[in-house]
Amino acid sequence: MPEPTDPAKVTVDAGGRRLVVSNLDKVIYPATETTKGEVLNYYATVAPILLAHMASRPVTRVRWPHGVIGDSFFEKNVPSGVPSWIERVTIDAVTYPLVPDLPTLTYLVNLNSLEFHVPQWTVDDDGERQNPNRLVIDLDPGKPADLHECCQVALHLRERLGGLGLELFPVTSGSKGMQLYASLGGDLTSDQVRDLAQQLAQEMTAKHPDLVLWKMTKSLRPGKIFLDWSQNVAAKTTISPYSLRGRDLPCVAAPRTWAEVEAGAADRGAVEQVMLEDMLDRLGPGGIDEGGRLLADLL
Repeated sequence: MPEPTDPAKVTVDAGGRRLVVSNLDKVIYPATETTKGEVLNYYATVAPILLAHMASRPVTRVRWPHGVIGDSFFEKNVPSGVPSWIERVTIDAVTYPLVPDLPTLTYLVNLNSLEFHVPQWTVDDDGERQNPNRLVIDLDPGKPADLHECCQVALHLRERLGGLGLELFPVTSGSKGMQLYASLGGDLTSDQVRDLAQQLAQEMTAKHPDLVLWKMTKSLRPGKIFLDWSQNVAAKTTISPYSLRGRDLPCVAAPRTWAEVEAGAADRGAVEQVMLEDMLDRLGPGGIDEGGRLLADLL
């Protein structure tokens, strides 16, 4: 590949492929002056961990061409003009990219993809959709509720699903709320997992009516935690753990310990969303999520 002549473009080695990346000094998050180069560096650093959670899953991206203060758009299809080496899979007439390696991830981030969303199911080597291998419960707080109430509800759900033999893994979403994941054996269909999640949400609402809501009606949400069971529908996606979010601040969908959740349930403000730099510290040597250990059993 010839060296780019445009000073705004740089050739980098990404997992053995030489790629041209551009506009590294462009500010993506004005509130923190976080640049595109820093976003690319974040994704390159977390790639070994993030890629494992997106493996064999069709990836939907959310792109912010002009940074988070500009317009954004969801993109399911493979972008036009992508190189032939990018793997893809067609599901229900949509051709998605697969993201198995650093070159693919770097290519997509260079297109200003900040968020990476995936379903709870994978595809096999022939591109056929498999049964989901994980369940997700999305905890969405309605103001004035926040992560404090999310943590309280998460503890109730941990107790309930623990009684069913399911271990839950908490992830603060990088936006408002959090997700709880459980590993599944692949013997249930997406519809069956959706029904299980819906029944659980209904049960939690009956037991904690002042705190929990299972219906999607927005007028009912203020002050409560909506348990979004629909994230388990086959056509739906959820932000991937370790993905950045396109919000004012460069926050990350960050795995948490149950000790952190317990602290957040006891004390409002004890748990906040995790920002990019803090996520790198958590993943580093001696960090609370060193090497991605907090979700290792979810893979």
